[in-house]
Amino acid sequence: MKISNLIFFSIFFILLLFSITTYVNYTQSEEVRDNAAFLSTSSEIVKQTNRFQRNTLYMERGLRGYVLTGEDYLLQSYDSAIIENDVLLSELATLTVNNPTQLQKLVKVKAVYNSWINKFANPLRAIKPDTNNARNNSLPANYQQFLRDEENLNKIIQKEFRELLNVEYANRAKRSAILQKSEQQTKVISILLTGLSIVVGVVIALLLARHISKRILNMVAMANSIRYGNYKVQVEDEGDDELSELTRSLNHMAKTLEENISLLQRKNVELDQFAHVVSHDLKAPLRGIGNVISWIEEDHGYELPEKVSEYLQLIKGRINRSENLIQGLLTYARVGREEQVKEDVDLNLLITDVLESLPPVRTGLVVRVENLLPTIYTNRLPLLQIFTNLISNAVKYHDKPEGKISIYSKDHSSHYQFFVEDDGPGIGKGYYKKIFEIFQTLQERDSFESTGVGLAIIKKILDDRKEQININSEPGKGAVFSFTWTKF
Repeated sequence: MKISNLIFFSIFFILLLFSITTYVNYTQSEEVRDNAAFLSTSSEIVKQTNRFQRNTLYMERGLRGYVLTGEDYLLQSYDSAIIENDVLLSELATLTVNNPTQLQKLVKVKAVYNSWINKFANPLRAIKPDTNNARNNSLPANYQQFLRDEENLNKIIQKEFRELLNVEYANRAKRSAILQKSEQQTKVISILLTGLSIVVGVVIALLLARHISKRILNMVAMANSIRYGNYKVQVEDEGDDELSELTRSLNHMAKTLEENISLLQRKNVELDQFAHVVSHDLKAPLRGIGNVISWIEEDHGYELPEKVSEYLQLIKGRINRSENLIQGLLTYARVGREEQVKEDVDLNLLITDVLESLPPVRTGLVVRVENLLPTIYTNRLPLLQIFTNLISNAVKYHDKPEGKISIYSKDHSSHYQFFVEDDGPGIGKGYYKKIFEIFQTLQERDSFESTGVGLAIIKKILDDRKEQININSEPGKGAVFSFTWTKF
């Protein structure tokens, strides 16, 4: 299976478990909300029922007091209660509309209540008692029996209301038990699903890590082997996923690199052999020509016309330039290919060696080290080649009777910066890149002896080491060559 598919299905499965957990919790929250609404409705039913019972008792007491005392104010509680009871019955009907049992009991209570109103309450309300004699002729004939019947009916009303309340309380208890059981089940399911999600997630993560990391580590080890020059390394992977494809690509790349590096090494060896052979084969006839010219000058110099002698000197100059050009090509080809040992290099002594190796500086031109140069732990030969070419170019191209060539350095946190500054003819900005190309010179070869290889060698040395070289110059105002050298 593809790793992308494996990761997708793993994450999908974990998300599915969390979705189920979320749904269960949501369902439970809905049940809690419904139960809260039920309790609110139930509380309202209980409150309205209690108020109805209380009002009925107030009505009965008010009527009896009115009949016995004849006081009209006692009817006020009756009148307000009967109005409120109509409202309460209407509200209770609305609250119990979804509960057939309660609604049926409420209908029965309402019927008994209306019967009490019509048979007892209204007749008593219509009595006009005589305050001097409560038992006047307007009272029912069998007054005591009438009161007993009224009281019994009122008890029936209270009894029906108690049953209605008992049913309501029973519904509450039942609903509470169901909710408590549901909460417990939800808690257990949530814990189980959450725990399962965590366990599955950890297992999947471990399996993926084991499945992927080991193979990636093998590829990292392979890359490190290639980095240190072992191009024959291969990684075995029999899978059929993205990492397997990557492994096969790396194996193919390593094999291709090994073939190309081997081919390149053979070509380099052949190139070295070719360079030495060409150098020897080219220098030999040049030396032969030089020897012939020397023999002619020795044996027949006094016989030669002045113009012929001039041509012979021109030929000798061409021979010398050719030899220098061949040597420059060999030096350029060898840059970065020699194995060099690092050592402590005192640049003050190195500059002294450079000046001693160059032809004597003409009178009027001064080469000076402006500040104490550092001692660096590095390869000596590249620095020797760089300073030799820069200083020799500054001396060679200086065009004024008097002048100065300054050598100095700056110490930065990660590298040194070295400068070779002269007050010679200068270089235009349009030639800054051209002078570092091999065989490029700013003066005609016939008027000035130069191979055009020196600065190209410097550029190649610094490029191989990932260092920088810069020039700051204007025509007639001299030139400042600077290059960096990393400390570590």
